[in-house]
Amino acid sequence: MAVTSYHPESLLAELAEHARALRLESVRMIHRRGAGHPGGALSAAEIVAALYFHKLRIDPARPDWPERDRFILSKGHAAAVLYAALARRGFFPAADLEHWGEVDCHLQGHPDRNLTPGVDMTAGFLGHGIPVGVGLALAARMQKQAHRIYVLLGDGECQGGVLWEGAMAAAKYRLASLTAILDYNDVQLDGAVHDIMPLEPLVEKWRAFNWNVLEVNGHNLRQVLEALDTACEIHGGPTVIVAHTTKGKGVSFMENRAAWHGAAPDDAQLRQAEEELGRKP
Repeated sequence: MAVTSYHPESLLAELAEHARALRLESVRMIHRRGAGHPGGALSAAEIVAALYFHKLRIDPARPDWPERDRFILSKGHAAAVLYAALARRGFFPAADLEHWGEVDCHLQGHPDRNLTPGVDMTAGFLGHGIPVGVGLALAARMQKQAHRIYVLLGDGECQGGVLWEGAMAAAKYRLASLTAILDYNDVQLDGAVHDIMPLEPLVEKWRAFNWNVLEVNGHNLRQVLEALDTACEIHGGPTVIVAHTTKGKGVSFMENRAAWHGAAPDDAQLRQAEEELGRKP
């Protein structure tokens, strides 16, 4: 099923600016902290921007609003882009980002729902986003609530079994309120996903698990928005959006480089990244 959505150029430009800002802030945060995962944070910028600045029904003034949509960052190591989005959306002051990872800061290396306003799942072990999303979707059904659940996955986690157990459960219970977005950048910690543990034919795998599957260019905001709209109109079970992306997108020396899965730029590299991302005051 395809939904033809109208998204004005002004919205696309606005979201593109948010994505640029999220990339820039993510790189700066990781540089300040001296640790983090820039590659997967940068590859997901358009997806996160589309969700947090257009699609999600959320209220920064009421982070625990029962009717809010839920967002799960299953690949929790990409926390920098989530924290940047939460701050930019108003869940907490942007100045808090400067203290990411400090012992007494509410922003830790992986998102913690007990510490950070706006976080719906504590991350750490990969692959748990879909099973937790299933639980949230079932709870919403039992409570007769209409909110939606969105799960952002990494391709590396698709190599783990617990994710597919959750996928089976989502299909069994026909959880149409559950949408997964797969950040398919084909690079993980030690190299290319297709070398370490190939996932293909990935679209066919999801279909075999009885999920509705949509494929997009994950950096094309129009395609991302149309896929998110289509997922809301599908009533026959869960949907996965396979978003083809570039690891480290926007920073030339990080793109498609496994070394930047989890490494912090030095001062000179930060300056180059800022220039390439269009540094603004």
